[in-house]
Formats: sequence, structure tokens, C-alpha cells
Amino acid sequence: MDRAAFKNRLLSVMERKDHWAWPMFTGGQVPKEKLHIHFEQEWATYVRDFPVLVGWAYVQCPVVSVRQALAANVYEEETGGLSGGRPHPELFLEYPKGLGMDLSRFERVTLLPGAASYRAILDETTRHRGWAAAAAVTTIFVEGTRYERGELDADAEKRPEVPLTEHPLVRHYGLPVEHLALTKVHRAVEGGHRKDAWDAMLDHVGESDRPTVIEAMEEVLDHWLDYRDDVAEAVGLAE
Repeated sequence: MDRAAFKNRLLSVMERKDHWAWPMFTGGQVPKEKLHIHFEQEWATYVRDFPVLVGWAYVQCPVVSVRQALAANVYEEETGGLSGGRPHPELFLEYPKGLGMDLSRFERVTLLPGAASYRAILDETTRHRGWAAAAAVTTIFVEGTRYERGELDADAEKRPEVPLTEHPLVRHYGLPVEHLALTKVHRAVEGGHRKDAWDAMLDHVGESDRPTVIEAMEEVLDHWLDYRDDVAEAVGLAE
């Protein structure tokens, strides 16, 4: 698999990171009393431990420049030190806090079956398939969106970015804008993360490792779609 084919296979995976229920979440169709389910499952599947997942890529990586980018990513996620803020998992909890949810629930989350399987594949692919698969799964898949082509091509569709006052949680659920701290930080630092992620994949993953990376990405996508199916059902949405 040459570099161009590898890039297109990665982009193909990301363009399928698109769940049928997401427009209902962003359109305010989830009952407010069930919205906590979404946040709790996101928290326990990856948000709480995301710095650790990226750390698995870091400790396995032999490429100094990639390791440095991964270290910066871990540092920002764990401390907020590059954005002048707070740890990203802590900032995530501002969403449920601002919506008046009981934050003690986040200390004892029971994963839905699809969520448990998704978390298991994240753990397996980041720990046991080498640095390239670990970096791809964390910095491309988890951090990325279906608009990744727009990160690489100036003419491709970009990730939508509405004003904070029009954010779905503000518009439909009354979240005070000051609780969008994580959204603000992501907008400030995510551009650099996307560049680092794609540079690592396209410039430093050898040809022999590319099939392993694609296999891991495809597996993670399948589990993510099942996970989001379970969350949609749990909050009362139907396709």
C-alpha cells in the first residue's frame, strides 16, 4: 500500500465516522432527562482516560519527532498547559455540570454493551498493535471527525464551527456559554493536533505497518458505530 492509497483508506474510515442519530443529538431531540447517558458513556469509554490512550502510542514510538508531538498532546490533555486552561477531562465535566447533572454519577458509570466493546477495542489497539495503530486510533479516529479531508485539502468540506451562542447544548438545553470551556480549548489547539496526527501517519508509518493501521481503524469504526447505536437506543431514539 503506497502513501496515497494509505491516506485515502484512512480518509475513507473517517468519512464513515458518521452516525444516524447525531443530527438528533445536535437538534435537541434527546430528552434532557436522558442526556446524562450520552455524557456518562463518552466519559467512561474514552474522555476520562484519553491522555493514557495517547500515552500508549508515545511509549511505543521510536520516531523522535512523532514522540515529541504525542508528548505535547498528552501534556495538553492531562494538564491544559498549552492552552492555559485545565485538564481536558476536567473541562468535559463542565458540560454536565452546567446542565445541572449529578456529577457523582461519573464516578460509577456502567458501560452499555456497545460502549464496553468500544472501550475494549481502544485498549487492545493502543496497547498491543504497535505505535502506529495506537497513534492512528487515538489522534486520527478518536480526535478526528468525518471532515478530516478538509484538514488536508483546502478545497474539501471543513468541520462546521458555529458561534458558541448557537452551540446545540446552549440552543436546545440552556447550557450557559461559560460551560463550553472544552469547546473553546479544542478550537484553539485542535488545528495543531490534526496536522501533527496526519504528519505522523503519512510521513512516518512504513509501508509494512500500513495494513495493520487500516485494520485497527476499521475495527474501531465498527465498534464505535455499535456503541453509538446503544447510546441512541438508551436515550430513546430510533432510526
